[in-house]
Parts: sequence; structure tokens; C-alpha cells
Amino acid sequence: MDNPIEEQPSQPKRGAGKRIIILFGTIGILVIAAAILFYFFYLENPSRQVLARVNDEKIMVEQFNKELAKVEPPIVRDMLREEPVKFLEGMIVKTILLQEAKKQGVSSPAKTYKDATKDSPSPEELILTEFMEKKFPSPPEVTREEVEEFYKMYRDRMEGKPLKEVTPAIEQIIREIKKREALGQFLEELRKNAKVEMNQDRLQKIAAKPLESNTEEDFKKALASGKPVLIDFGANSCVPCRQMRPILREIDKEYTGKTRALVIDVYKYQNLAREYKVQLIPTLVFFDSKGKEVFREIGMGS
Repeated sequence: MDNPIEEQPSQPKRGAGKRIIILFGTIGILVIAAAILFYFFYLENPSRQVLARVNDEKIMVEQFNKELAKVEPPIVRDMLREEPVKFLEGMIVKTILLQEAKKQGVSSPAKTYKDATKDSPSPEELILTEFMEKKFPSPPEVTREEVEEFYKMYRDRMEGKPLKEVTPAIEQIIREIKKREALGQFLEELRKNAKVEMNQDRLQKIAAKPLESNTEEDFKKALASGKPVLIDFGANSCVPCRQMRPILREIDKEYTGKTRALVIDVYKYQNLAREYKVQLIPTLVFFDSKGKEVFREIGMGS
């Protein structure tokens, strides 16, 4: 009788299959991990993140951050971080100007020992200065009629001085106005003809969270609380308003239960600004415990 054929145990095959699955799983995890690392440490590196394209030139996030870090005072820097598109637009215009200057043959002058000083202008600033001097070589002309018209319009601010005495100052003011207008028109034309692309998604990612203000509901509750209330009618885009924020927050914290100090954004709550006749910001309005206005201070005060 023939010996029956014995089957080999199936356990080793199953073990080999598991090892293969584990191996491929490990490889997959490593590939995913490598892709994530590549994304965050290479593609998402600020030096490789394109924030805008100006014609054939790129403005990177790293470049944006370096330029923004130079802005003084810090409070203005913080405001620009909240609305980065404003600062980016300035960088775009500067880039367009430099491109136009180089196109017309303007180049950076040779460096001297003075260029090594801390306050010496950068090569880009020197290029732009030379370019604008070539573009606007002479000051705008001012006519006698323009001076007389200006004098008539602002005569009440001339402290009773005769036209002859204030003519040089008026001429200088009119020249400055004309220079700004001419420059504005020139920049507008350059900007219109340039090919500019902004990465809006990336702009939103780098934007800082704006400072929070109180709501209209907070305002109404405070007036009805039976306690004195101090309201700062201001805005995040107002430097003096932001300078007062820490003071107001400290007052609100120190006198908890006794009084309230609130911040109302006049652009967000225009109805309140109109109702309380706020014309300049910051405007501090003091209310008594009955919700009646007793005093207001316009500006930072003394």
C-alpha cells in the first residue's frame, strides 16, 4: 500500500504572509512620514513659500517676514501682521519700481566705505532714489493763480498774515501736493500694467488674529448694570486706540464688580458710533451708574 502523501503544515505560509503585510505596512508608514516631513520642512519652509508673483519675480514668506520685522514701532508692526495684504501691497509696488528702474538702466552705484555704516541706504534704496530723480527731475511749477486760490480757501488758518508773507510756504505746500499726485498716478499706471498674483490662502495663514473688542450686547449690558462705565470708541487700525488697550483692560480687571471698561470698534458698530456722535477716534465716554453720559475725552489726553 502506498504511503499517503502528507500535507505540509500551513502555519509557516501564514507567518510569511503576515511578515510581508507588516513589511509593506511599515514601508507605507515610512513613505507617509517622509512625505509629511518633506511638506513641512521643505515645501512649507518660509524660504520656499511664494506669497506673491510680480511679473517674473517671486516674493517669499521669508522675505515678507524680514521686511516686516524692520517696521517700527512694534505696535504698527502688529497692526500690519493682522492685515498683511497692506504691507504686501507695498512690497509689490517697490518690486515693480525696482523692475522698472533696472529696465531703464538704473543700477546700484559702487559701494564706498560709507556704505558699511548702520544707517547707510541699501542698494535698492539707492536705485529707487536715482530712478525717481530721473523720473521727476524738477519740482512742479506753481502759478500765481494757484497760490491765490489756496490763500482764499485757507485764509482763516493764516493767522491774519498777508498773502505776500505766506506765499513761499503756500508754494511749497502746492508743490508737495503736485509731487504726490504725480507719483500716485505713475505708481497706479505701473501697478495696472504689471502682472501680479497674490496667494490669498497663504496670506490668511500668516495673518495674526486681530485684537478682540466688545460687542454691542456687552455695551448695552454694561449701561444697564447699574455701575459706572468707561467706553473707548476706537478701532484696531488706530495707533492711539491700541496704545490705550492695555490700560483699559487693566482698569476693567482691577475694578471688577465696581465698574466696566469696554472697547467698541466704530467700524464694526457704526450704529453706536453714530448714536453717540463719535467723530474722531479714540473717543473715551464716561457714563454714570444710570447709563447717562457725564464726560468725554477725545484723543489720548494729557
